Amino acid sequence: MDFIQQLRIFVAVVDNGSFSRAAEALRMARPSVTKAVNALEDEVGARLLHRTTRRSSLTTEGERFYDRATRLLTEISDAKNLFGGSSFTPRGRLRVDIPVALSRPLIINRIPEFKQLYPDVDIILGVSDQPVDLIADGVDCVLRIGELAPTSMIARKIASITMVVCGSPGYLSANGTPETVEDLRGHQAVNYFSGRGHRPMAWALPGDTGLPQFALRSSIMINDTDAFVACALNGLGLIQVPGLVVAEHLVSGALVEVVPYMKAIRWPLSIMYPNRQHLAPQVRAFIDWVAGVVSDAAGEWLHPTG
Repeated sequence: MDFIQQLRIFVAVVDNGSFSRAAEALRMARPSVTKAVNALEDEVGARLLHRTTRRSSLTTEGERFYDRATRLLTEISDAKNLFGGSSFTPRGRLRVDIPVALSRPLIINRIPEFKQLYPDVDIILGVSDQPVDLIADGVDCVLRIGELAPTSMIARKIASITMVVCGSPGYLSANGTPETVEDLRGHQAVNYFSGRGHRPMAWALPGDTGLPQFALRSSIMINDTDAFVACALNGLGLIQVPGLVVAEHLVSGALVEVVPYMKAIRWPLSIMYPNRQHLAPQVRAFIDWVAGVVSDAAGEWLHPTG
C-alpha cells in the first residue's frame, strides 16, 4: 500500500473516530485499516493514535501529523483537478442527524435526488430532536435550528426560519385570542424541551439585539416535534414553532396564528460538522446539497443565507 493511501486511511480513522467506522466508510476490512495505520506509524517513526476497544484519539504527535496530512491530501486533490479532472468520487457511509421539524417538509422528499447524484453513498439518517455527540456517535454532520451553544465544531449558518405563535380554534375559543405579547402571559403553552434536564425551551421575542426570551406556563412539556404540534392541535395550549412545520395546519385552519408581530422572529438554521480540515467527499457533497435544498425552498417561512 502506498504512502498516500495510508494517509487517506489514517485521516478517515481520525474523522470517523474509530477504526471500525473508518472501515465502514472506506468499505475496507477492519484489519486492513489497522494494518495501514500501523505501517504508517512505522514509516514516520511515531505513535499517531491512542487505541481503545471502541474509539481512537490523536496523540500529540498525531495532532501535528493530522494537520500536515490533511493539507497534503487537499493539495493532491487540487492538483488532480487543476485542469478540470474529476475529484475523488463521494462514496461510503454518510451518517447525518436532522431535527424532526425538517425531516418531512424539507429533507426526506429530496433524498432520492441525492441518491441519484451519489449512488455509492450509503446514508444513515437520524431523525431526532435530541442532542447527539458527533464524535462519540460517529455522526458526520447535523442540522440544527436555533442559537447554538459554544462548540469546537464548525457551524455554518445556511438559512433563517420564520417562527409563528399559534393555537387551535378550540383553545382560542375557550381562552381568548391574544393580540399582544403581554396578552400571551395569561395563556398556557405547550412547551418543548430537549436533553435530560427537562428544562423547557424559552420563548423568543423580536428585539434590536438578539432574541429576548421569556417563559410561558406549561400545560404540558414535550420533547418530540410531532407530539408537540399534536398537543397544540388538540387544544392543550399555544406553541411557538417554525412556520414551515405547521404551514399546512395554518392553511386548513386547524391552527390559527396569533400575535402576528411575533412573526418577525427568525431562528438560525445551521449545519454542523467536526472541526477537521479534510472533509470526506461524501460529507462535503451532502453539505453543499443541503444548502441547495434550502435555497430551493426559499419562501415565506425559510430565508437562505447569502
